[in-house]
Formats: sequence, structure tokens, C-alpha cells
Amino acid sequence: MSAELIDQPKGQALATLLLAHGAGAPMDSPFMNELAAALSARQVRVVRFEFPYMAARREDGRKRPPNPMPVLEKSMRELRAGLQGRVFLGGKSMGGRVASQLAAELGASGFVCFGYPFHPPGKPERTRIEHLQQISCPGLIVQGTRDPFGKPDEVATYPLDPALQLHWLESGEHDFRPLKSSGLTQQALIEEAAAVAAGFMAAASRR
Repeated sequence: MSAELIDQPKGQALATLLLAHGAGAPMDSPFMNELAAALSARQVRVVRFEFPYMAARREDGRKRPPNPMPVLEKSMRELRAGLQGRVFLGGKSMGGRVASQLAAELGASGFVCFGYPFHPPGKPERTRIEHLQQISCPGLIVQGTRDPFGKPDEVATYPLDPALQLHWLESGEHDFRPLKSSGLTQQALIEEAAAVAAGFMAAASRR
């Protein structure tokens, strides 16, 4: 497996999205594969990579906890430095948190979070929103309405920057998996997330 995976759209890309994985699954998990494919189908060039702890797990098969935040940030900084043109930072869950913290500093055109970890499940008092209270570049969070890391009624009480865009996926869990009774599918919600993200990047690129 290469250190990076690149999903190149057919024709001209509207932007490049440096896309980080979440805490527990690699860059080529089914979710990440489907999301990257849905984004590239909408003219987004997607560059996926793995943080050091996940790359080490790929080598020896041993599960590890995520690296400390400074290590995660260093990894994304290094990859961002090698990308040219219109670049957005993004990620699933933990990866989105890293992206949102670094986007402005690294001169990105914006950031996109897929399932943001507003707080650990069952611990709503431990919020991770300080840097989202005042953002200095365009930002989008796409969140399932059943996400235990942050549901609509909780997020509505947070003092988030009004410029931060939120899009709710009806019935979606943290991985955008809906209830069967909703009549929706995970694939449909991933496609919706990709469509919203591509639209956001196109609009931010016109600024």
C-alpha cells in the first residue's frame, strides 16, 4: 500500500482535498473508499494518507492508540506542504479535528469535517470546540443527526462561529449509517455528504 492514495477526477479538478482518516480505521476503509470515490465523481481531487500510528499498524498488524496531537499535526503539515493549487484540508472524525485546527495556519482554502467529534460519546461536558468559536477560513461540518459525538440539540447550544457551515444528514450515525426504518442507506448519505462538500469547496474557491 502506498503512503498516499489519490483519487483523480476525470477532467479539471475544482480543488484538492487532503483527507485524513479517523482514529480507528485506515485511509482505505470502506467508508473512506466510498467517500473518496463520491468526491472525485464531483470533480474533487482527493489525497488520502495515514498518520504514523496507523501506518505502523499496517506494517505489523498491531493496533495502537492515535499519536499525540502535535504528531498528528506535524504529519498533516508535511503533506500539505507538498500540495499545489487550491487545497482544502479535511478528515473523518479525528482527522477532521486535525484539519480544522490547521487549515487557516497552512493557508488552505477551507476545511471539511465528516463526522466531527464535538465531544467523546457519553461525555458531553468535554467539548472540542474552542478553535471553532472563531474561524479565519471557510469551514464545513457534515454530521449525522444520531452521531454520539455531537447531536443537533447539543451542537445548537455551542457558541460556534456563525461562519462555520453545518449540514445534518438525517438519521446518520458517526459513520453516516442510518436507521433501517429511515428508508435511507449509508451510501446515499455518503453521496449527500460528498455533494454538499463539493458544493462548499466550489463556492469557497470563488471567493
